[in-house]
Parts: sequence; C-alpha cells; structure tokens
Amino acid sequence: MLIINDPVKIIVYSLTISRIKKAMSEKKYLICIKHMFMKLPFTLAFISILFLQAAAQEPDQPNDFLTKVFYKERREKLREKLPANSVAVFFANPVRNRANDVEYVYHQDPDFFYLTGYKEPDALLFIFKESQTSSNGTKYDEIIFVQPRNERAEQWTGRRLGDNGVKDKLGFEQAFNNSEFKRYNVDFSKFTSILFMDFQNDVRNNPRDSSDMYDLIVQFKSKTHYPEKNNPTLAVEPIKNNLDANSLEGIMDNLRGIKTKEELDMIRKAVKISCAGQVEVMKAIKPGMSEREIEGIHEFVFKKYQAEDLGYPSIVGAGHNGCILHYIDNYKPSVSNKELILMDLGAEFHGYTADITRTIPVNGKFSPEQKQIYELVLKAQEEAMKVCKAGAPFGDLYKATRDVINKGLKELGIIQNETDKHRYYPHGCCHHIGLDVHDRGPYETLQENMVITIEPGIYIPDNSACDKKWWGIAVRIEDDYLITKDGYEHLSSSAPRTVKDIEAMIKLPSALDDFVLPELDKKN
Repeated sequence: MLIINDPVKIIVYSLTISRIKKAMSEKKYLICIKHMFMKLPFTLAFISILFLQAAAQEPDQPNDFLTKVFYKERREKLREKLPANSVAVFFANPVRNRANDVEYVYHQDPDFFYLTGYKEPDALLFIFKESQTSSNGTKYDEIIFVQPRNERAEQWTGRRLGDNGVKDKLGFEQAFNNSEFKRYNVDFSKFTSILFMDFQNDVRNNPRDSSDMYDLIVQFKSKTHYPEKNNPTLAVEPIKNNLDANSLEGIMDNLRGIKTKEELDMIRKAVKISCAGQVEVMKAIKPGMSEREIEGIHEFVFKKYQAEDLGYPSIVGAGHNGCILHYIDNYKPSVSNKELILMDLGAEFHGYTADITRTIPVNGKFSPEQKQIYELVLKAQEEAMKVCKAGAPFGDLYKATRDVINKGLKELGIIQNETDKHRYYPHGCCHHIGLDVHDRGPYETLQENMVITIEPGIYIPDNSACDKKWWGIAVRIEDDYLITKDGYEHLSSSAPRTVKDIEAMIKLPSALDDFVLPELDKKN
C-alpha cells in the first residue's frame, strides 16, 4: 500500500485527483490514477508545477464580495414584481471621458450592479417575466450581453470577464458577448410592456467599437421601435407602442429600499470604516492643517481598511466654508484656531456607501456660541431618533428636527419667530443609503430593514441678519440608522457625537503626530 507522508504532497495530490475525476469518465479516471501512482515522484513534481501555476493565475481579489447566489435572488425578486408579459431592460453605465485620452474611473450603474454584480461597461441585461424559447429550443428567463475578452485591451485597462467569465463567476446561463446583440432576434412587439429607464442622450460613440454602449442603445431602439423625440411626425396622434420608461423606477425603489442581510453586512463595514476616519481625524486635528490634508486622513483610513472608493466627493469645510452644503473644493490651506470644521464623508465598500458628518472644533474646544449651535443640532437629531421606527412617516422625522431648530434659533435671538422663513436649515434630514449615497427607496413610511440618515444642520453665513457672533458657524451632524421593527440600530455610534465625547477624543494622541514630511520649497 502506497503511503504519502508529506502534507504538501497529500494536498496537491488530492486536489489534482479531484480535478481529474471531474474532467473524465470513471473508466479513464481509474486508468489515469493507476499510472499516476506507478510514476509517483515524477507525477508529484509535475502536479506541483501545474498547481502552483494555477494558483498564480488566480486574480488578486478580495474573497468577501457578494455571491452570484445573491444577485440571482435579486433578479428573481425583480421578476416577481414585473407585470405579466413584460421584460425589464437595464444598461450598464457608459465610460466617461475626463480629458483627452483619460477616462474617469469607471463606476457601474447601481441598478445594473444590484442585479448582476457585473462591474464592466458596454453591457445589456434583459429580465423576462415569463420564460422565453430560443431558436435552438433553449428555455431562458434572463440574458446578458457583455464586453468580450480582449488580450490587448486587458493589457492596458485590466481583466475582463467575457461571456464565459460571466457564466462562471456571476451565475448566468445565457451570457453572450455584446457583439451578438445585433443578431438577437427576440420579437419585442409581443410583450405588453418593455420596462426601462429612459435615455439621457449623454453617451459618446466610439467609432472603433461597433458594440459599445452607444451602439447597444442604437440597436435596442431599432429593435423596439423607440420613437426619437427629434423626429417630427404628421400623425394626428402619436403611434402607440409597448415602451414603458416610467414603471421600472418605482419597482427598483421598492426593491432596493429594503436591504437584505448580505447588504447590511456591506453597509455596516462601510459605516465602521467611515467612523474610524472621523475618529482618527479628531485625534490628529490641529490648527494650521489644510482642509485637503484633513480630507486625506479620512481617505487614507478608508483605503487602509480596503474601501475601494468614496460614496460621494468628500466635504471638508472649515469656518464659513461649512455653510456651503456640498463644498468639495477642500482648498483652504490653513484652518484657524477659532473655527469649526464640518466633515461629511463616506467610504464605499464593495459598492455600498456610508454617509456620516461630524463637526468639530479645530482647537479642541467649542466656544460658547459654537457649543450652543452644536447642542441645538444634536437635540434636533435626537428628537428625530425618538420617532424613528417602522411605520413612522418619513415627514415626521423632518418635522421633529425643524421644530427643535426653529424653537432654539428663536431662543438664541437668531430669528424673531418660530414660524419665520429662513435659510439656516435649508435641507431635509433623511435619505436612504446603500449602493448610492442618496439611494433608491420609497419615502412614504419607514420600513424594517431600511437604512437611512438623520442629518439636521444649522448654517449661519457671514453677513446674516443676526448678531455677528454667530457668523461663520456651520454645524451638521449626520448618522446612519437601520430601521427595526420596534425602533432603530444606530450604525455610526462609534464616531463621537456629543460635545463632551468629541473634546475628549481630540485630546488623545494620534498615530500621525510624528508623521512630518519635508518642506518641498525649503532651500538646502
């Protein structure tokens, strides 16, 4: 009896035998194994080389992405919501040009990603309510067209899955290269409705690629008799068709608004990473830093924890810059000793984003006026948290924050009456988060497993109609919440939120205290 004692050899041999068994008939398998054992030393050496080569060819990717089972379940859930005799059509995002021959970093359309997990451009997805039959008799209820493998293109811009990779990695049975869509002959006129998101006519054509997103859209329009808006007609009434560019929005809102367990795991990770960034900045903050440096600390923490991207452009505004709601210049070269700095940032982890804002004193201690405004905003947020549970109308959360802020501003003498119209609180207080920072979801009532923000704020620009002591104070506090049956789970609680906790965190040492770079302009 042959005995192999080396653990590495045992593993290699077992894996190889397993692969061989899958690849051939039982008779050939037994003959092959017999020969392998007869020439064991040579076989082991050869197998080891093949095994190491195979391992080396595995993509260098994380192993905690959502699975193809998840995406298939999402497509099934969508199919359940589609009307009878219909098809839903989804287009991948196009590539966007930044300048000259440089493109923006590609980001997939969130609906397309939600249903497929596919991250590449130039793709088209059909999901049918009922099963279809192909010309060769194959039954199918979904089909995807994707960009093909291209050795030369992949050398420049990275790996592609291609049709076979989409079948293997993403679980589609019917996957084809996008050049095949031109020959796809389904009769679209037989459907009662073709559901899709209408086109914005903002896709560039690459004349060297006859199957890019521009051409896929042109081919789709031709196959479905899409009426071009700029084509005049003498008809008394417009020609009726089965195109529905309205219903899919609502269906996807309801589907994506309620998060699955798998999605919640991703959101929790994104939130934890974002909170860690806020904590590290609190410890590192000091007068004289630039807004961009502070932004960089946040984003370094995001990358350190393997967040692939930002959920939205980072907002880091000191002093009166904080009064600009979506201030993304982050260009102030030196934040001053007496300023607050408003920091609204969210890490995107495996497609899912957080959305967290903290406002902190640059010098580590709130001034009396800063503290009064800050605690008023905090009180407004906590009042909204009291009504935050499944079944509550979305509008009740905003009303709770507005009432607290208006009452407090009157007491501080910043407005004359609680009913005064003013611009000190110019935005709503809640939105969904998920694959988008302002994610899809219904806005009538809160439902279990929604994830939302609560983000009241007060912004008092210079030259406002109030005492000058308030000018330049901007405070927003934004947290992320999972709606539960009886209340909520405060996902972002690890980022200090009260005046006491923020001031205590700022006193702690930072890992970046001794990180000093040389001056670039210093003369030797």
